[in-house]
Amino acid sequence: MRAVIAAAIGLVAAFAIVLLVTAVGPPDGSTSPEPLLTTVPAHP
Repeated sequence: MRAVIAAAIGLVAAFAIVLLVTAVGPPDGSTSPEPLLTTVPAHP
């Protein structure tokens, strides 16, 4: 029975975090127009 209660508490906590993040929304600002500079390994 304790496992069921612990699982329920965990699900409620996860759902609350999702609702909180959804309510806050995305941060203000803009993304960089330049692409990320990454290195590609050389093919043999």
